[in-house]
Amino acid sequence: MENLIALGEKYVMNTYKRLPHVLVKGSGSYVWDSEGRKFLDFVSGIAVNSLGHCPQVVTEAIKEQAEKLIHCSNLYWIEPQIKLAKLLVEKSCCDKAFFCNSGTEANEAAIKLARKWGQGRYEIISMEKSFHGRTLGSLAATGQAKYQEAFKPLPAGFKYVPFNDLEALEAAITPETCAVMLECIQGEGGVNVPEPGYLEGVQEICRKNNLLLILDEVQTGLGRTGKAFAYQHFNLSPDIITLAKALGGGVPIGAMLAKDEVAKAFQPGDHAATFGGNPLATAAALAACSVLLDEEFIVEVAKKGEYLKGELEKLKAEFPQIIKVKGLGLMVGCELNTDALPIVESCMQKGVLINAVGGNILRFVPALTVTKAEIDQLVSTLKEALSESGK
Repeated sequence: MENLIALGEKYVMNTYKRLPHVLVKGSGSYVWDSEGRKFLDFVSGIAVNSLGHCPQVVTEAIKEQAEKLIHCSNLYWIEPQIKLAKLLVEKSCCDKAFFCNSGTEANEAAIKLARKWGQGRYEIISMEKSFHGRTLGSLAATGQAKYQEAFKPLPAGFKYVPFNDLEALEAAITPETCAVMLECIQGEGGVNVPEPGYLEGVQEICRKNNLLLILDEVQTGLGRTGKAFAYQHFNLSPDIITLAKALGGGVPIGAMLAKDEVAKAFQPGDHAATFGGNPLATAAALAACSVLLDEEFIVEVAKKGEYLKGELEKLKAEFPQIIKVKGLGLMVGCELNTDALPIVESCMQKGVLINAVGGNILRFVPALTVTKAEIDQLVSTLKEALSESGK
């Protein structure tokens, strides 16, 4: 493992602060490193491996498709892409789908579509502490200066207002504004949940001012929150939805969904993605979504999310380090009154992988197939880590 890490440090660009393990195998909620050590994984590829590692339904679909057609081009119709678009449209409030390769690409597509639809209106309002991606357009939409500072000047036409503040949003609208873009639950910003009525208020403001409502469901979508889409917890009907992460069952794919009256603003030549929606990726996604969007499966996710939050609330009552437990479904955060990284490292040493966002927030985004016993293992390990940190 040390040799592999040394080679990585020599040849791989230094864009991540990586933990000192080389992961080589995964199955269900577990991964193994190159030394054979087993870990319970509550990061799941940052909410990507929603069916666990190497789910049979996805691996079989990949094998079958790889023997038929891996890639062609969007110059032609692609059968699994058509079927995936149909499934996503039927499960959402949207009418059309565009496929790409990642969440940031899906958000770039949404930005371009909103501007084209705006017919001269170009400004997009997003939220402070939001995260929409790393490419220049999606980075400009991200309301966190720490990600932006080194890359200025960013594309113009973006402004930020506080999450959960309707007055600030309304005050920020100008004649150039075409859309509001936000996450139903801010993931990288700290697992921040909206206050009652906030998202409905955002939608009302959008309708009143003829603005598009763009929901970034890259992390919250496809069952993660205990609904097919997080917006379904609220009385919402967004104009554009962006997806990625869980969509491909581990295979890179992103999607932008839109209502017909918005989608028709795009015409041939306006936007494209060479690999977007290719046969291999959409076959994998179609297999993954056949499970992720099953109603009975999603009901179980909601139950497991409530169980996880309940167990974490018990820890909160015992350990003063925990200020707040928050989240929906199996997208859960523990806000601490101290740096979260030592807890992350302690849990890793004990065989459980979690991660931290915002400096002091532990984030839990396990596979949606996680079991009660695995949740208990996480909670038990976290209890040990908190006990030791309090000494």
